[in-house]
Amino acid sequence: MRRRLRTAVLATAVSAALLGASAPPAPLGIGDPLYPYLGNPGYDVTSYDLSLTYPGDNTTPLRAVTTIDARTTEPLERVNLDFTHGTVDSVTVDGRPASFTTVGEDLVVTPRTPLPARHRMRITVRHTSDPRDVKGREGGWVRTEDGLALANQADAAHTVFPCNDHPADKALFTFRITVPQGYTAVANGLPVGTTRSGATRTWTYRTRHPMATELAQVSIGRSAVLHRPGPHGLPLRDVVPAEDRTALEPWLAKTPGQIAWMESKVGRYPFETYGLIAAAAQTGFELETQTISLFEEHLFTNPDYPAWYVESVMVHELAHQWFGDSVTPRTWSDLWLNEGHATWYEALYAEEKAHRPLEERMKAAYGASDLWRRDGGPPARPKPSAPGKKVGIFRPNVYDGAALVLYALRQEIGRPAFERLERAWVREHRDANAGTADFVRLASTIAGRDLSGFFHDWLYGATTPPMPGHPDWKPTPADQPATTAGHTGSTERTLRP
Repeated sequence: MRRRLRTAVLATAVSAALLGASAPPAPLGIGDPLYPYLGNPGYDVTSYDLSLTYPGDNTTPLRAVTTIDARTTEPLERVNLDFTHGTVDSVTVDGRPASFTTVGEDLVVTPRTPLPARHRMRITVRHTSDPRDVKGREGGWVRTEDGLALANQADAAHTVFPCNDHPADKALFTFRITVPQGYTAVANGLPVGTTRSGATRTWTYRTRHPMATELAQVSIGRSAVLHRPGPHGLPLRDVVPAEDRTALEPWLAKTPGQIAWMESKVGRYPFETYGLIAAAAQTGFELETQTISLFEEHLFTNPDYPAWYVESVMVHELAHQWFGDSVTPRTWSDLWLNEGHATWYEALYAEEKAHRPLEERMKAAYGASDLWRRDGGPPARPKPSAPGKKVGIFRPNVYDGAALVLYALRQEIGRPAFERLERAWVREHRDANAGTADFVRLASTIAGRDLSGFFHDWLYGATTPPMPGHPDWKPTPADQPATTAGHTGSTERTLRP
């Protein structure tokens, strides 16, 4: 069952203008604590059909058609979509031309007649999608040496296509990507087919599971697509610069074993396929786009990175397929559930495969935790980003700081109960949204006692509670500079979300 953010959607001040016929068009949102103007109230998207035509260079906007199928949850005289950095040519609602305007980062659509509640609507937007650098833009299109890729986290999908750009509204996706001959296009999900027309080729992909907009991926380049079987016949495919396929193969060949390792910890892989994109671009991050994670090629070719580190980064993004992609946060304040779990399995893999002690990393994180809470807020209540720094919520407090919470939980309830909790979490919330309160409830049920007080202190406290089983661990005083915390072994340098 797909869960939706209903009460919060309709109760927020930013949605107050939703139904007023005389009110001028205004940017709306669902009131997310960190990104209040992301998402839009009044409807639930069921699917996106995104057609993109790549001209063969990164200096010309792509021609695009986005079709959104959705169900209204309230009567609507206008429909707000998140969209910016593109030009809109036309909009239709249920096949009829609709008027539209842009306000802030919203595209506000006015159909010819108001839409009743529980109406199944189809909105088609003809527009451009601009890959060129725009001052102040973070995320969206990533320009590579031979094409493009996407990095939409946390709030950049709407710089690429019109959408309801909040993880609380997951939907199915179809991608139709037209490229010149010599280019290869890959997107989330499985290939449906290809067609040729003159000097172009159109590649079509479709997801089998609902997906948040921030996890959408489109890779265009002079690429090789490498196929291999994964556990229980899972089809794997990697996208790499064609000339580098031989050099990258030893790293890519590790994926089946890493999936098997993750399945031994939390259960069966949740999607229809998996693979890596090795992008020829300097991004400084990796990203867990659903079914095909984005990596900068440099991670695999830089000899300064030890093998255990590279593999643990690969596992971090793989773990996100369960934690963040399949089980998607209800609000961005629930980010610790994504990054804390991915960091946890990254560190656990390094311990089991490369003898990098988890306890040492957690002790170092404990020492830094008060400083992280001071600078970024506690794990489940991160401070908003500074103006112009929309990805600023990705701080150490939601990486190693959140993994530290999981370590404390395992210390508190014991390893067997903790491992049951992990499996139950991804099983019960598969393909859905879940938040911190859901995790606390499930942990309490499995532990057989109320853990709300424990979680309140660890997730929301200004200072770090005592670590169960380690009374000798001491945090660095919070009045000292953050640099005194030292390095915890986090892959933060390379990891983006």
